[in-house]
Amino acid sequence: MPAGKKAGNGRKMPISSIEVARLAGVSQAAVSRVYTPGASVSDEMRERVLVAAKQLGYRPNAIARSLTQRSTHMIGLVMVHFMNPFYARLLQEFTAKLQALGYWTLLLNIAHGDELEKALPMALQYQVDGIIITSATLSSRMADECAQYGTPVVLFNRYSLDSDVNAVCCDSVRGGRLVADALVDTGHQRFAYIAGEAGSSTNQDRERGFTIRLRERGHDIAFAEQADYSYESGYAAAKRLLERPDRPDAIFCANDMMAMAALDVARSDFGIRVPDELSVVGFDDIQMACWPKYDLTTVRQPVERMVDATIELLLSAIDNPDGERILRMIPPTLAVRTSARVVLP
Repeated sequence: MPAGKKAGNGRKMPISSIEVARLAGVSQAAVSRVYTPGASVSDEMRERVLVAAKQLGYRPNAIARSLTQRSTHMIGLVMVHFMNPFYARLLQEFTAKLQALGYWTLLLNIAHGDELEKALPMALQYQVDGIIITSATLSSRMADECAQYGTPVVLFNRYSLDSDVNAVCCDSVRGGRLVADALVDTGHQRFAYIAGEAGSSTNQDRERGFTIRLRERGHDIAFAEQADYSYESGYAAAKRLLERPDRPDAIFCANDMMAMAALDVARSDFGIRVPDELSVVGFDDIQMACWPKYDLTTVRQPVERMVDATIELLLSAIDNPDGERILRMIPPTLAVRTSARVVLP
């Protein structure tokens, strides 16, 4: 294998397509076609180029090729709740499916929603073909800036009625209604809700669906506690609920992490028998939900369908940037296990 040229700092300089073309006896354009998916090139020419490339140790420059094709084949993926198992699964789903379609992922992991305004300009500087934002909404100013760059954006599991940004969400209102029906049908009387982030559309929709359906069935939420989707905040909220002398007999939590915390509090701190004395229901159906310790009844988000719909919507927006705004809601189902005294609908 050739040692290659060295730059002034002693590092090897990459072999160029010109050198490959010279050794293979073809044009530089022919080398480019060999490494362009779907390009027309004869088997004989492809073989000559690949043999010369192997001999020289050539690797095509994806960045340089993207400049000529006006596409980086990179998608920016913004993750806010990176440590939440639900979003860890999303990362796996998105990266695998985008890679299968020929796209690479630029991951932006931000700690809080207000840091989104600082992170997005970085993605735009890398000239990504599109951006997927999970668990955060986009301000009108940043939406306009993305539009000026010609960069389509799709929100995942968040939406804003005040902007023209495309979004794909689980129908959280429907999920809340499913939980209300399941608990009322089995005779529960004192209902509590542990909320996630107050300003998030997912939390608002889950609480609204739960509350409205309870009222339609002749009940009200007796108690509500504010948390932030984390295990720690769910633990503290559940403890406040269960310390009450008139404690609830059913707790609906805005996500599974808080529901698992509620189960731990009920059993370890208060010795409550689940589900005989207390039913606990979550939302997401993360992998841990079916662990024997929890066996959590929960609203199952159709993750694969949501990811597929998000990618489909983003690629459509890349091809047709002037298309109409789309908000796609995908219905959930109820996964019934032993943490709640409910039956399958």
